[in-house]
Amino acid sequence: MEPAGTLERGLAVLRALTADPARRTRATDLVHATGLARSTVDRVLATYARLDYVRFDGRDLWLAPRLMELGEAYLTGGGLRDPLAPLAERLAEELDESVSLAVRDGDGVRFIGQFTRRRTMSVAFRVGDLLPARRCAAGLVLLDPAAPWAEDDQLIEPGLVAVAVPVRDRDGAPVCAVSVVSHTSRHTASGLREHAMPRLLKTVAEMEAALATTPASSAGAPTSPGPGPASSDAAPAPTHAGPASPAAAPVAQGGRAEAARHEGLQSLARGLAVLVALGAAHGGSTLAAVARATGLPRATARRSLLTLQRLGYAASDGHRFTLLPRVLELGYAHLSERTFAEVVQPHLADLVARLGHSASVAVLSGDDVLYVARVPTVSIMTVDIRVGTRFPAYATSMGRVLLAGLPAERSAALALRPLTRRTITSPDAFAEAVRRAGEDGYALVDQELEEGVRSIAVPLRGRDGRVVAAVNVATHASRATPDDLLRDVLPALRESAARMEADLRHLPAAP
Repeated sequence: MEPAGTLERGLAVLRALTADPARRTRATDLVHATGLARSTVDRVLATYARLDYVRFDGRDLWLAPRLMELGEAYLTGGGLRDPLAPLAERLAEELDESVSLAVRDGDGVRFIGQFTRRRTMSVAFRVGDLLPARRCAAGLVLLDPAAPWAEDDQLIEPGLVAVAVPVRDRDGAPVCAVSVVSHTSRHTASGLREHAMPRLLKTVAEMEAALATTPASSAGAPTSPGPGPASSDAAPAPTHAGPASPAAAPVAQGGRAEAARHEGLQSLARGLAVLVALGAAHGGSTLAAVARATGLPRATARRSLLTLQRLGYAASDGHRFTLLPRVLELGYAHLSERTFAEVVQPHLADLVARLGHSASVAVLSGDDVLYVARVPTVSIMTVDIRVGTRFPAYATSMGRVLLAGLPAERSAALALRPLTRRTITSPDAFAEAVRRAGEDGYALVDQELEEGVRSIAVPLRGRDGRVVAAVNVATHASRATPDDLLRDVLPALRESAARMEADLRHLPAAP
């Protein structure tokens, strides 16, 4: 697999893999979908596994959250989502209707922001989804540069109505559309327009003002004028801290075949590094800037940029390259709708398989811990804990690490009642236990919630470093002493928590 074609082939495999992410996919399926040789597909998948974009479950493949960094490169570098999203979210709250942000992508429009009101009949569009431009309000208003607004009276789906207004850049060109979307059970198309238009126009004016004051905004950057042709490298590739896969084992050195395989891996990884680097600056980047950011020779960076341009993932004005919304087709929509529980569940399953003890993740809900994910062990004697179960936070290991991330007065306000003869009920002793959990980075609770149950927990932190959840391992006292938990369980628990945090950093929002 020669370097010049590696990026092109790698993206072809990724498109095939993300075409139907809900379906279990194997390497043989990708061979059939792309027409590439099995050896080529295997090398591409090994690269994605190294980058932690893809993981393996036996022979089945699934998308890893880190793959979202490709779509995030477009959303961040595009300069539209970050200044406009807070205003769109506020509009959804004011109108009590769903609001979307969309940009032109060839003959369609692609969503870059969704702010949905949850109802029995609610909008199911996701960030990254593509709709035909002529069958939705956002598309109609972007197709006609002079249109002040457009409406969708059940064009895309029976019962769905929408009204859209364009957001214009400093030069007056429409760069984005804001849509208010509802259902005929709530509004007619004309009724929705009357209900939404005053606030919608006010919000669009604020959005245009926000774009005008955004430094180096790429709001006027080119968007894809039409479908990109369907057809394509030396510093280290981006480093990733995600979990390793068996397919991501180091490539053996020896022989021409292995050298070529290694080069193929490097070439694809370097091409993807160029894609990610394009999202680092609003308004796009020059070839020289991309080469500096990635450490690649200019010729190598140029080949990758021209490949991305040819495939419709980037555009150039002759001086600067910018990413196009088509990048979002690379798995972003599917991954963006994964819930917190869906992200942590595979890590819990792996932890339980390694340790042979039950593991759970919980968040703080009032004075309780609320279980949001759990993988139990199979045994005759078991504790009946399920997702949705609540326990008093003060008597649990997860509760203590969660409380340790909050001001001390939060713990002091809890009513401490004895649940077993070991439950800490002294306010001073409890405050000390919470303080120690914060300092140690873990909490071990020995039969305070229920006789015979021991557990140890560590915190899960969000992107801002705050504790957002806790993960624990629980077992019967007859199976593990406190020293066993510290020696044998805590290291694996911390490792698993680190992997969860690495994945959670790619979620749009913390729990």
